[in-house]
Amino acid sequence: MKAAHEPATPSEAPILALALSGGGARGAYQAGMLKGMAEFIDQDFPFRVITGVSAGAINATLIASSPDSFQQTARSLEQAWLDLSIDQVFKTSVGSLSWSFARWLWLLTTGRISFGVRGLFDTRPPCQHLAKHLPLHHIDTNIEAGRLRALALSATRYSTGETITFVHGVPGIETWHRARRCAVCAKTTLNHVMASAALPLLFPAIQLDDGYYGDGSIRHSSPLSPAIHLGADRIITISLRYPVDEETPSERPSMGYPPPSQILGMMMHGVFLDALENDAERLQRINRTLQHMPSSSQPDDGLKAVDLLMLRPSQDLGVIARDHGQYLPYTIRTMAQGLGSSRERVPNFLSYLLFESSYIEYLLELGYRDALAQEEEIKRFLRRDGAGSM
Repeated sequence: MKAAHEPATPSEAPILALALSGGGARGAYQAGMLKGMAEFIDQDFPFRVITGVSAGAINATLIASSPDSFQQTARSLEQAWLDLSIDQVFKTSVGSLSWSFARWLWLLTTGRISFGVRGLFDTRPPCQHLAKHLPLHHIDTNIEAGRLRALALSATRYSTGETITFVHGVPGIETWHRARRCAVCAKTTLNHVMASAALPLLFPAIQLDDGYYGDGSIRHSSPLSPAIHLGADRIITISLRYPVDEETPSERPSMGYPPPSQILGMMMHGVFLDALENDAERLQRINRTLQHMPSSSQPDDGLKAVDLLMLRPSQDLGVIARDHGQYLPYTIRTMAQGLGSSRERVPNFLSYLLFESSYIEYLLELGYRDALAQEEEIKRFLRRDGAGSM
């Protein structure tokens, strides 16, 4: 038996997972925080399991496909966001958006799809941008070198409404099947990444082998489960929601009738943020239950306590968007104002679409500073022996 202080061998070392949720332009905050973490995590490749959905799938894939050290990978991730412009996410010309709106109006008034209505925005610009930053062939290299156990990206299969998690991992890795969600082994392609991030109505669905897929956040009720299924003993996840309380002015209720942008913002929160919060609470309850059970009574079906560290922004990313919306292209700004974003205290809907350089740069810097501010907490989490939640 090893002494308590004796370091574990690589095969015995806890499997650390990184779970990245969706959030559109807010995903830049994840990149900034990872760059900050790279300042004090001196491991070459700390995350053996990496999972992602929507914008988090893009960040996850860039990390998993990097042949470099964690420090260099984090810098490359930051640069990918800095190189991003709003025109690389969707076309913003008056003609392009007018034609898209006209096609949607035709669909809504006639029910006919002869104009090929599939999404308000074109996915070709972001696809071309991602192709420059995702050396996907290195995923296999990292797996073969033992740096990576698995990359898992989740998307929604429209034909069945199921959440499908595509697992690119070590040979023989186990998949799973649960209610409305399952996993399949698949070699990661650009289409898998684009499918996970294809927000319904805004972006067209992506066709994979067995049908059309859209954003994986739509019905993903258990965003932490892929990491747990893939063997994680501890998970770091980066929430894109500010930890509000009843005294936060931005969250005080308004008595006026809610504008469409406010309703859309709440829907976006429901799709991208709520599931992660709920799943974290569920994991905490399971951990507490297992801690109070004698070892002889604990289930033998593989259920185990899993350490969780959820990192959050120190500022409300929606409030920040209010100060940067003026820099959006005229067409997008006009559309947002037409939906009532200027009447909101917190334009949350706008924050998901604000792929604009000043906002992206602010989130990158905020994430970086927040990581450094939580350095000791993160280090303590990585050193912990017992499972729990933080």
